[in-house]
Amino acid sequence: MANADSFWQRLKRRYRISVMNEDTLGEVWHFRLSKMGMFLWFIILFLLTFSLLALLVWLTPLRNYLPGYNANIRQELITEINRIDSLQNHLNLQNEYLSIIRNVVSGEVRSDSVEPLDSLALRQKAQLLEEPSAVTEEFISTYESKGKDHLTMFDATINTPVYTLFRPARGTIQQHYRPQEGENGISILTPPHETVCTVLSGTIVYAVQSLNQNWVVVIQHEGDYLSVYKQLEKPFHKIGDSVDAGEAIAIVGEERLLQFELWQKGTAINPEDIIAFF
Repeated sequence: MANADSFWQRLKRRYRISVMNEDTLGEVWHFRLSKMGMFLWFIILFLLTFSLLALLVWLTPLRNYLPGYNANIRQELITEINRIDSLQNHLNLQNEYLSIIRNVVSGEVRSDSVEPLDSLALRQKAQLLEEPSAVTEEFISTYESKGKDHLTMFDATINTPVYTLFRPARGTIQQHYRPQEGENGISILTPPHETVCTVLSGTIVYAVQSLNQNWVVVIQHEGDYLSVYKQLEKPFHKIGDSVDAGEAIAIVGEERLLQFELWQKGTAINPEDIIAFF
């Protein structure tokens, strides 16, 4: 405890600092200060100096040199400077373009009257191509005389009509055309309540309900075609009605097995040969 008291006493002990005149040895100025006071004055001086420097930096443009200060503004300034440079370059190009146009309009700039060598060469080649030689003319006349007989085939007209047949219904072929076994048509397994359509435009010549309560419809078409549809529900049309190609004529029966036959001039033909079932 005595050591602590002596330490604080030494800190509080005041010292006299005098300023004397060397000639007269008279005291000019003096002040008293202890170690504690000297330490406090040093702290105050440090804080005052730091505050002055901070105010100097903050209130003057020196703050712009601080790292990280106004980084966004710097980036924007760099961007604007680059934009100004590009605008200046574009403006210079526009001025040069306008200057050239002005000189051309005023007649100060005249086009060159000398024809380039490449244009002259192209013109000579074009003249050679436009003027056929005697060998070329002889070959053309010989070819035309020999090809007259072959070209006449394109002038012949084809009187045989071409028919495009629609498929009667969607589905999978369960039984194919087998005339040797007495099967003059095909059987198509269709989705439930599938619509049955006519393969060509024609006239309904037969529509009768069979013994198994299913209907049979026969349609007469152009080209001596005759289409037969079996295992149908009640048809939408009656005998004598005209139907278009692809028009719905009935709905497939409950068994969903459409039997279809195609005849031409009294002879059964394979429907898969002329109708695309896919």
